[in-house]
Amino acid sequence: MRKLLFTLLLLPLVYLIVELFVLQDVNDPIKYIYTVTGATAISILFFTTSISLWFKKLVKYRRMIGLYGFFYAFLHMSNFLILDMELDIAFAFEETIDKPFIYLGMLSFLLLLFMAITSTKKLFRKYNKYHKVLYIVLILTTIHFVMAQKSLSLLQYFYLLMIAMIFIWKVKQYIVQFRNQK
Repeated sequence: MRKLLFTLLLLPLVYLIVELFVLQDVNDPIKYIYTVTGATAISILFFTTSISLWFKKLVKYRRMIGLYGFFYAFLHMSNFLILDMELDIAFAFEETIDKPFIYLGMLSFLLLLFMAITSTKKLFRKYNKYHKVLYIVLILTTIHFVMAQKSLSLLQYFYLLMIAMIFIWKVKQYIVQFRNQK
């Protein structure tokens, strides 16, 4: 099962590489990399929040799946800093100030970085209660996604609907847990 998940989670990267370097059918490679890596990262991260209810057999792989979400977010951020900003940190800072959605993306990435660093067994025992910050990351990333779009397509509305459904489900889950603790 681990090998199958490993392979499935690498498919978006393989798809991206094929589109960019084999088919060469992409008009704006930087924007395309943003789209594929960003959508993949947020999809995987939302999926990790639903594992415990809908995919119980995958619970033992949740860490690996979450790290893949971080991996795609890392590619997304690397695309911003290396290809788009050409490692010009001053220009990247100006862009961040001019475009608040970039600030939200960077904040989300820093929170994800914390979670990735503290996901080792030893550190996770110490910091696991802070891993609930993932929900803040998902909210910030969703806002980042919506703000980054000039206009939303039908597919993107569907994507936002799925995000909203998972968010509502998680809120209900926490309400039930809170009531059961009393």
